[in-house]
Amino acid sequence: MYQKSLTFIPNARDERRLTGIEDTMLRFIQKIQLKDPALWDRFVHQFDVGYYFDSEDAGWRGEYWGKMMRGACITYGYTHDEELYTILENTARELLKRQDEQGRIASYAPDREYYGWDVWCRKYVLLGYLFFVDICRDEALIKAIDRAMVAHLDYMVETLGPDGKIALNETSDFWCGANSVSLLEPVMLMYVRTGYPRYLEFARHIVNTGTREENLFTIDGTERAPYTWPVRKAYEMMSCFEGLLEYYRVTGEERCKEMAVRFADGVLATDTTVIGCCGCEHELFNHSARTQTDTTYTGIMQETCVTVTWIKFCYRLLCLTGEMRFADAIEKAVYNALYGAVNTEGATVNDGLPFDSYSPLLAQKRGRATGGRKLSPEGEVVYGCCAAIGAAGTGLVPHMAAQHTADGVVFQLYIAGTYAFEGGLSLTVDTAYPTQGTVTLRVTDAPATETALRLRIPTFAAGSTLTVNDQPMPVTAGTYAVVRRTFVPGDTLRLELAMNPTVWHAPGWEKDPASFHFVAVQYGPLMLARDRRMTAEVGTPVELAEGADGAICLEPAPLPPFPAMCAFRVPCRDGSFITMVDYQSAGKTWEEDSLTEVWLPVKM
Repeated sequence: MYQKSLTFIPNARDERRLTGIEDTMLRFIQKIQLKDPALWDRFVHQFDVGYYFDSEDAGWRGEYWGKMMRGACITYGYTHDEELYTILENTARELLKRQDEQGRIASYAPDREYYGWDVWCRKYVLLGYLFFVDICRDEALIKAIDRAMVAHLDYMVETLGPDGKIALNETSDFWCGANSVSLLEPVMLMYVRTGYPRYLEFARHIVNTGTREENLFTIDGTERAPYTWPVRKAYEMMSCFEGLLEYYRVTGEERCKEMAVRFADGVLATDTTVIGCCGCEHELFNHSARTQTDTTYTGIMQETCVTVTWIKFCYRLLCLTGEMRFADAIEKAVYNALYGAVNTEGATVNDGLPFDSYSPLLAQKRGRATGGRKLSPEGEVVYGCCAAIGAAGTGLVPHMAAQHTADGVVFQLYIAGTYAFEGGLSLTVDTAYPTQGTVTLRVTDAPATETALRLRIPTFAAGSTLTVNDQPMPVTAGTYAVVRRTFVPGDTLRLELAMNPTVWHAPGWEKDPASFHFVAVQYGPLMLARDRRMTAEVGTPVELAEGADGAICLEPAPLPPFPAMCAFRVPCRDGSFITMVDYQSAGKTWEEDSLTEVWLPVKM
């Protein structure tokens, strides 16, 4: 029976029922977006035979269906919502009706294919169906989808590649063909599903040729920062490396894994920001670690498509390597950039979509633009790219919280709720994390064999403590505490994660002297922000009362008159305080009234 090489959706015999913001965000998106049949109909319409509006403007309307189907299936893997399943099965059947005689399910006309975002859109058709068949209950429908996917991919294999065919990296004028090269991921998943050698051969050709100008799969990201590469489009580059990891899983070619890890390490070193996103020049890598406080740049930045893809990419790397830095990156991106982009307050600007497309850092409003916005011939909004991909992020969070290991279970994120794992281990997790550091895990059922329970101690959490049945156990920040024993119901593990409030000083960018004069405040994995709705001081310079090591004492403050996870009084040198909330709660009206900032200007 087919299993995806990376199981985004946990084993069906696992159960997790969670509470808190993680569950709230996921179910909010399920309700307002994923369970909207009219939206699915709009996406399917892009593939009507003869419609082909994408080929008129080299568009990407054909990506929306597969993007959102992937996120919806991941979400369903957690909620098991029957209404959602029915909607997904219906739209899966409807899209099958759009396959043409050549086997294509395409939003580009046959005589105008293979340019713009044509291959990219076809990639998402495959990904959407690959995720759907993992949850589909109808064997006849699964077989029909399999036949359709094979025909859809075979058309590309027969017409793209070496030996006089069209070069894959020449099928788009954008980003050295990286958008088309990212087809590698579903090609590998299709090889795993079918075992057809032609798909592995095609994938090998993609890896060996890569992008135009320079094959990005051959560049060492730790020697040359990704923002210096010929391709700088963050989302598409990460998508290519997601495919490379799937290729590695099948072939075992260690070089492929090493290049993906080095690319990620290059991004971590040079292009991630304090909220865990990347790319501060539109959607491009641009040395964001330093340019994130560039006061001369007034454009949009930190695309939600990048946030979600970065989370997925880091999760793949975490599953492969077990390296803490990828878990840290996921956590920061989820609780800041991802949840900050969710339109929880019903903003109507920028098409009123469920996700904001770009995340501000300096004093600015959210909702400044709709990323990937496309219109119909009648001028109606079809959708936006970030709105379509967002559910893959919110849906994935519960699945990332805990995973099986060879000898037990590892907790990566601490989310309150109940967990029951194949093998017999069941636990409840009681916590208010990430607003507080206390995490209590209680065993409710356990196998009569020795089991290893691994608990992530985040890198920021120096000074944390752990007790097992009230007996202290040493822990070290940036490592996993391993509790190995024959558990019995009633066993209790209590973590006290040190949240260590810290002031960060902007590294600055040499081309903008003003960019050095900003500070940001971190509390646990949360970045704090000012919001104009609770203070008129947004944009006003501060001088925070920090210690020599950057530590700062925060006082809990009353929650503001808008939804927020936490609020703090942050002390200043002159004895005054400023009030800050968690970044993900700030700026949610998408208007000037909730102007927000995470980087605060400092007094000169």
